[in-house]
Amino acid sequence: MKITRKSISALALAVLPALAPATGNHGAHGDKHDGTAARAGHDMAGMHEDMHESMAGTAGDPAQVSHTLAVEMDDTMRFTPDKISVKAGETVRFFIINKGKIAHEMIIGTADELEEHAEMMRKMPNMVHKDANQIRLAPGQRGGIVWRFAKAGTVSYACLVPGHMEAGMVGTVEVK
Repeated sequence: MKITRKSISALALAVLPALAPATGNHGAHGDKHDGTAARAGHDMAGMHEDMHESMAGTAGDPAQVSHTLAVEMDDTMRFTPDKISVKAGETVRFFIINKGKIAHEMIIGTADELEEHAEMMRKMPNMVHKDANQIRLAPGQRGGIVWRFAKAGTVSYACLVPGHMEAGMVGTVEVK
């Protein structure tokens, strides 16, 4: 059998999916099944701070949700509402719907974290999000985030699909 570049590529494509579960890193942001953050994907992409260890808060326990807030995303590059107020220590369930005709996402973080992540997204626009603070929704899709806002201050949320945050798809959470 003659080994060619094409046969090596075909072999790699056949073997890689089988290896992915063993590595625990599927080329995406993500949580391990035990709920701890998979840091390798962040470090490889240049992010050294995990979004779960953020000034923005931590992944929330669904059993501790104090209330649910509805958030809509659409193709005007806006969130509705774009300003939210919560109490420090409160766990909130965000019920999110994409009313647009293109994919949008909601990512919770500090302004610095979101800017760093936006830079990464410009380099890898098809990145899959699986962290507790972020969700990407196809047109018409619904989803949720459960988040605990640990400290008083201002937290942001944004759509980091390249160009969306720059077009104004940003919101703020005032944590009192």
